[in-house]
Amino acid sequence: MSTFSTGNAAAYLGVGVKTLQRWDREGRLVAERTPTGRRSYQKAALDVFMRRDPPAAARTPVAYCRVSSAAQKPDLKNQRRVLVEFCGARGVANVEVVEEVGGGLNLKRPKFLALMDRIEARQVSHLIIAHKDRLVRFGFSWFERFCADHGTELLVLNNEQLSPEQEIVQDLLTIVHCFSARLYGLRNYRKKLNEALEQDTRK
Repeated sequence: MSTFSTGNAAAYLGVGVKTLQRWDREGRLVAERTPTGRRSYQKAALDVFMRRDPPAAARTPVAYCRVSSAAQKPDLKNQRRVLVEFCGARGVANVEVVEEVGGGLNLKRPKFLALMDRIEARQVSHLIIAHKDRLVRFGFSWFERFCADHGTELLVLNNEQLSPEQEIVQDLLTIVHCFSARLYGLRNYRKKLNEALEQDTRK
């Protein structure tokens, strides 16, 4: 078969039909059109698009575990144990476990960034996490789409017991501090602006 329908092309690439349609609209992978207006794809074009992708069998399933501080390392071990057991029950073999200590609001965590690079390079078959906030505190839906777009199946246990409560308090305090600093900076800006306007009116 040298010509694929949208459904067959999506299956060939290992992505969803909607993802393929969006890529066409964005110009990332433009489809040909049949006389009836349906999308179609040449196998050669799909192979070129996939040329840097390793075979699906060569991709690695990764279980990502995270806590915010070194004091929470017992939670880290617990996450690892539960995720490994979960993968065994789901039949996901040869799982690589990545453990990281860092805040959920920090998107510059070294191991997190390295993992995102591997997903973008289509080197990760599955990403398994204990709870949504183990990956990121906010914006999870964006990362969920990112994984889907790059052929990575995202598995989330959403086990509240594996999401330490003290981390929520720490993150909330960080947010409050950040906004307080911004408000303080805005007040200083307004004060300086008003002083400059007053001086200008006196001239």
